[in-house]
Amino acid sequence: MRSTDFTRTPAPGQAGALFVGLTHYTGLWTLITLAPRWRRLLREMKRHRGYVWHKLYWRTPLQIGTMAFFTDADALNKFARGRAHHDLMCWLTDDGTRRARAGFVRIYTASPHGYTNGAWRAEDGSLGHIDTFAPLSTERAPKPVRHRTGR
Repeated sequence: MRSTDFTRTPAPGQAGALFVGLTHYTGLWTLITLAPRWRRLLREMKRHRGYVWHKLYWRTPLQIGTMAFFTDADALNKFARGRAHHDLMCWLTDDGTRRARAGFVRIYTASPHGYTNGAWRAEDGSLGHIDTFAPLSTERAPKPVRHRTGR
């Protein structure tokens, strides 16, 4: 069901902004020396007003990423200006390629509308199909959904 109320969804569904980043570290020693800095960053992030949830992911070799959800882009950007984040980024990048070979950051913001069903639906808890697709940027009106059940 199409919705603008995500109050009953798990924490990531309630977030308005998402940080996605990945760093390719140069070696195991860098990861070991990263650990205390990362713990400080995580502690500061969890205490930050607007923090919602985070998840780490990894890719071989030596690539670690973070997905961090915040209530909105301002909360995310305020956190990025904090001391722990600043110190970690300086440590990581001030010595050229000694600690990291590459990295990227993308920031996404949530549309006000999305989809919820069942126990996560705040309006009435029902499960159901939508009657129209959300329109693409090239469409003037929503297209009808043709359900396989013949509905």
